[in-house]
Amino acid sequence: MRKLISTLFLSLLLLSLYNCSECNNENPRARVTNLSSNEVSVQIKTSGGNTENISNIETGKSSEFRSYSPGDVNFIITSKNKLEFEAETEVDFCTDYEIIIEENNSITIIPTNIE
Repeated sequence: MRKLISTLFLSLLLLSLYNCSECNNENPRARVTNLSSNEVSVQIKTSGGNTENISNIETGKSSEFRSYSPGDVNFIITSKNKLEFEAETEVDFCTDYEIIIEENNSITIIPTNIE
C-alpha cells in the first residue's frame, strides 16, 4: 500500500510539473533578420487565409516578432530592388521562427521551441 501511495504521489507531481510549461498552444511567431544588401519586406501567408506583413527591414537589422496561425506558411520576400523570392514551411504551436535573408538572397528558417 505504501508503494502504491508513493507511486501515485510521484505521478501527480510529475504531471503537475509537465503542465507547468510556459507555452499553452500559443500561435507561432516569426521575425526577419536581413543580411542581404537591400531593404526587404516579408509577407507571411498562412494556409488558414491570414496574411501578416513585416515591412521595410533594413540591411543588418531584425524585425519584431509577429504572431500568426499555425499550418502551412508561405514567406514571400520582396527586396527594395524589386527582387522577389519565397520559402514555404509548416509551422506549429509554441514555436518561434527566425527567417534569415542571406547575402545571396537565400532564405534560412530556424525554428525554436517555446518551453
